[in-house]
Amino acid sequence: MKLCVTSTGPNLDDELDEEFGHCAYFILIDPETMKYTALKNEGHNAEVGAGIYAAEAIVKEGCDVVITGWVGPHGQRKLASANIRIIMDEEGTVREAVERFKKKQSAK
Repeated sequence: MKLCVTSTGPNLDDELDEEFGHCAYFILIDPETMKYTALKNEGHNAEVGAGIYAAEAIVKEGCDVVITGWVGPHGQRKLASANIRIIMDEEGTVREAVERFKKKQSAK
């Protein structure tokens, strides 16, 4: 499984960025090993289309789940069409968000 967590910086202890399309970085992470790659969001300053641009980048990376604060309707549609699960209303650090995700998965 590959997670995408929106982040204010390139590390696991950076804060989760609250807006998907305009986040500074995407942290692409394997929740089992915690190995990750930081991908700079090239469209974070876009006035329009940031959500779609971001969603296309995440689809291309082959992510299964996006963890973020909020995803706009265009980004939601693009992610949903690729069967990518969206978890919103998250906060804290990237590491904390991944740990919460893992805890919820193990409770199932």
